[in-house]
Amino acid sequence: MEYSTDSSRVDHVWLTLTLDHKANLRAALNTISRRNRDAGFDARIRVGIRRSQYEQLPETGIFDGGRFDYAEIERTANIFYEYHDQNEMESMLIEKCELAILAEVWGDIYAHQHVGIHQIHSRRASCAVTSDIAGRDGALKLYYAEERACELLLFKFCGQP
Repeated sequence: MEYSTDSSRVDHVWLTLTLDHKANLRAALNTISRRNRDAGFDARIRVGIRRSQYEQLPETGIFDGGRFDYAEIERTANIFYEYHDQNEMESMLIEKCELAILAEVWGDIYAHQHVGIHQIHSRRASCAVTSDIAGRDGALKLYYAEERACELLLFKFCGQP
């Protein structure tokens, strides 16, 4: 959980990713949209999940993921998005991440007080953000030991297609 003395600034769950047992990377997973909230729009996040099974786990490391676009995924799968408030997002993300044996993340790398990945959501224009970036969406894919199941989690904000 993200912590701050100012509760209005708390808007993430942090997932620590260990790379080859040598370095850690922090994935910043949004639990609300502060920009939408502060502009008077719906701050909740819509989550779509594509479930599948894997034959083998993917290679670990940092790679250029190339183009990643929710619209392409949605054309090949029936993704249903559900609204989640901040508490629901926090609980769901923590529960799913604790069960996972591996996480795959698409997003942008950043370096502030630590090195991490953010923008793990749709990058299309939203109610409060006018910039419309296609093909650079972010997502979280979790792999579970049970039944070799995996889930691709797609995150959208108010007003995103």
